[in-house]
Amino acid sequence: MSVKDVKVVATNRKARHEYFILDTYEAGIALQGSEIKSIRAGQISLAEAYVQIDGNEAWLVEAHIAPYSHAGAFNHEPRRPRRLLLHRAEIRRLFTEVRQKGITVIPLRVYLKEGRAKVEIATAKGKKLYDKRQAIARRDAERELDRQVRQRNRE
Repeated sequence: MSVKDVKVVATNRKARHEYFILDTYEAGIALQGSEIKSIRAGQISLAEAYVQIDGNEAWLVEAHIAPYSHAGAFNHEPRRPRRLLLHRAEIRRLFTEVRQKGITVIPLRVYLKEGRAKVEIATAKGKKLYDKRQAIARRDAERELDRQVRQRNRE
């Protein structure tokens, strides 16, 4: 499977800023008829989305999939919980990790792989404010260093 076979539809841009990513998983999404058409059109938002695990099932909660314009009366509810398709062992592993203090499961991105909608989810630990400040300072320092290197190369 090459990278070009995957089309990224939506990303959770705040996730890597707000959390330390510990482990990632690929999950399918159980969708209703018009939802896949909206996803293929890029009409999905993961801004407030999170993953809820209740024993035997995992759910994608608060992900917004816009109603499909040509569906008419058979449209879907935009913010309904959607079941994630994972192996039983993966769900069990996620459930035990979530019971630890400070660990949560968040969606990172939604993409199309071989015509099917997939979501990349991750176990994550929330960053403190000082961690975010350190990351911003490190990024700024690297950017400044790159600027100086480019300027020296021009001279």
